[in-house]
Amino acid sequence: MPNRLAITLLLLAAWAGCGTTKWTDTARTATEQLLISDSIDRAISHLDLRAIAGKKVYLDDTYVKHVTDTAYLVSSLRQHILGSGAILKDKRDEADYIVEVRAGAVGTDRHDVLFGVPQTTIPSLIPFASLPSTTIPEIPLVKRTEQQAVTKIAVFAYNRHTGRPIWQSGIVPFESKARAVWVFGAGPFQRGHIYQGTNFAGGRLNIPFIDPAGLLSGDYPPVSIAEEAYYG
Repeated sequence: MPNRLAITLLLLAAWAGCGTTKWTDTARTATEQLLISDSIDRAISHLDLRAIAGKKVYLDDTYVKHVTDTAYLVSSLRQHILGSGAILKDKRDEADYIVEVRAGAVGTDRHDVLFGVPQTTIPSLIPFASLPSTTIPEIPLVKRTEQQAVTKIAVFAYNRHTGRPIWQSGIVPFESKARAVWVFGAGPFQRGHIYQGTNFAGGRLNIPFIDPAGLLSGDYPPVSIAEEAYYG
């Protein structure tokens, strides 16, 4: 009997184990990337490119090569050019018209507001003593964080052979916002252009009579580059 008990304990010990999960974060948060890409979508979708429809064009992206998310900006603009009926050429010499784009801003801002007691460090009361200071943690009653991305671009087109202008967009600034609110420690309650309604801690929160689905559609007007399309 003792031998069986010992064998059973050994088998249980062999089967027992523990595991660990490694969690990592990207250098840029998903919220920041979504806000910037959404503001880019809005700015580019606002461009009316009918002036170059049917024309052979080359996109000159020289002046946006060093802005944030330049690859997404350029690819979205190329798609919008094609969707507007222009013939996009990869080589400058093959095009009759040049479309040049520049960016005045592609970035984010953040604003934090706290109603409550901020984190406070109280130094030691005894001078020259090696006692550690005391830190009082943050005690928020209501806390709000708002982050917004801004994209400001300008596009113009000119004849490659004559150098004469044929069209310009003017300045096109668009922003995308996201807001997170904590109430007595509960939250975040999230709203903004990148969310479908109100989210609570990353999940959809349905609030009857306050956030009906019928009202949400008006906050998200359709944009051409964000929808499925087929070109004949």
